[in-house]
Amino acid sequence: MAGSKRWRHGRRGLTALLAAVSAAALAAGCGNSSNDNSGGGGSSTSGAGTTAAGGAATTTSASTTAKGKPIKVGILTTCGGPFALFEAEAFSGAKYALVKDGGGTSAGGKPQDTVNGASAGGHPISIQFGCSDATPDKAVAEARRLVESQKVDVLLGPLSGDEGIAVANYAKTQPQVTFVNGTSGAQETTLSVHAPNFFRFGGDGAQWMAGLGSYAYNQLHWKKAAILGEDYSYPYTQAAGFMAEFCGLGGQVTKRVWAPLSTTDWSSYVSQLPRDVDGVVLLTGGANTINALKSYLSLGQQVNGHVLGGSSVLDPTAFAVGNQLAGLSGGSPVPLGGATADWKGYVDGFDKVYDKKLSQSLFTVLYYDGMKAIIDGLNKVNGDLSGNQKAFQDALKTLNPTFPNGKVTLDDNRNSVQPAYVVQVANDGGQLGFKVQRTIDNVTQDFGGVFKPGAPAPSRTAPSCSKGKVPSWATS
Repeated sequence: MAGSKRWRHGRRGLTALLAAVSAAALAAGCGNSSNDNSGGGGSSTSGAGTTAAGGAATTTSASTTAKGKPIKVGILTTCGGPFALFEAEAFSGAKYALVKDGGGTSAGGKPQDTVNGASAGGHPISIQFGCSDATPDKAVAEARRLVESQKVDVLLGPLSGDEGIAVANYAKTQPQVTFVNGTSGAQETTLSVHAPNFFRFGGDGAQWMAGLGSYAYNQLHWKKAAILGEDYSYPYTQAAGFMAEFCGLGGQVTKRVWAPLSTTDWSSYVSQLPRDVDGVVLLTGGANTINALKSYLSLGQQVNGHVLGGSSVLDPTAFAVGNQLAGLSGGSPVPLGGATADWKGYVDGFDKVYDKKLSQSLFTVLYYDGMKAIIDGLNKVNGDLSGNQKAFQDALKTLNPTFPNGKVTLDDNRNSVQPAYVVQVANDGGQLGFKVQRTIDNVTQDFGGVFKPGAPAPSRTAPSCSKGKVPSWATS
């Protein structure tokens, strides 16, 4: 059992965070931004602030000390749609790696303010921002703009599941560019697509749920559960991870309710949940989490002991629901509220550079991890991107980094083997925070042998809920 430390902030601070992030999202839009970075000190000093037609604000920064040819890195995340709240988290995480590991200096706290003076492998790094809206078409359009118009050498992103599948397929058409995943968590992205130039250092959504299904069955003593989630690949993948343990141990998932990603009124979907279950697994993110939980609570239901969350539910933005959120546990790829030296060092350092309300988020951490991997790979090859970046990609394959969330290696599909965490929302004197309940090390994409290559991808109905083989950690 990992040690735990509660991370806290008052509801007033959260309200300010939501307002600031929402304003940033509205300003950035979904690829129609005219964001002016001069207020943050970025564009006026670094030659930044130009806006690509049909794209998000483009921001660049060149080191004055590194002498090699500048390397362009594109950062792609969601700035609109239901996950717009995660824009600041993703961009800030990636930029913090440029500060901490690339020797750069933050030019401001806005999501698309630049970083000055970052370098890797003896080459200055410039960054270009791209904004999607959680749809695969928009994600590919922005990836194409960054790769084919802005000529980035490396692309970090995207954020959401269907986006990741689409961008990984697009990566196959651009062998001269390296793609490093942001937080998109669909299983198919690496298990099925197999783009040789696409790397995922943060794992998939099933891996992130390790330990949660057995927690429901063994600790909460659930025997019957229902699932409520967004209707796309990432929640399907998270459901697969939960059911691999819960159903494998003998539990039953009696109903799965899927709502369109664009849903704003969740009441009709919440009303479809059966009343004869022990609990509900909520697989949502951003504004959808807030709206779904408020609809659930309006029916007089309780969260503590009766609701478990997917990884995107465990985000500080969900604290807008209020103190009734306390007691909710979920699966996470990062040790939110953790007490390890690596985690505390990351959080303390981030909080000195960017808004400390953003550090305790998987989106911040995994975008940091992706950018750190890029920097580490470039350092190993002295910035050599020749020959379709073969040396650089070979370096990425052999990285064995210790990230704030733990030690990571890549498998043959360039997907990470990594730790997972069961995390709980805690109430400490009226302030919500997180604490780590359990750590599971070395979670593989086959989930301890449960998921087989060539099996149907997770979907609305797959996998089936049946008793059988479970990963080793589910019985320990």
